[in-house]
Amino acid sequence: MGGPEARLGFEPGQVVQEIGLGDDVDEELRAGIARVIGQELVGEDYDDVVDVVLLWFREEDGDLTDGLVDCIALLEEGGVIWLLTPKVGLDGHVEPSDIAEAVTTAGLSQARPVSVTKRWAGARLTTPKSRR
Repeated sequence: MGGPEARLGFEPGQVVQEIGLGDDVDEELRAGIARVIGQELVGEDYDDVVDVVLLWFREEDGDLTDGLVDCIALLEEGGVIWLLTPKVGLDGHVEPSDIAEAVTTAGLSQARPVSVTKRWAGARLTTPKSRR
């Protein structure tokens, strides 16, 4: 008990959508999240709003700002984006300054980044409390 999925705040019943799946994702983390929420994670073709978007993102994956804006459209009000990027020194690492700029441009707020697994770092991103 107390794996990374618990530290990330996943809860039973949440709908979690994964974007950016690849051969390098952490299968143990994915399985742990599915255990906590009590169902499989949904894929990119899911066509309803979700509680959490799990965005696996590498430097070569394109424009992070565009990716984040796309994720915002998928979220239920009050939803969260977990941005997972390879850690420093690993292929696909994204510079913190690039993440900060993309987060700000997309209109999101970022909590302090955390170490999620041996290979992946995570940043919890939220939409502004009020979008009036």
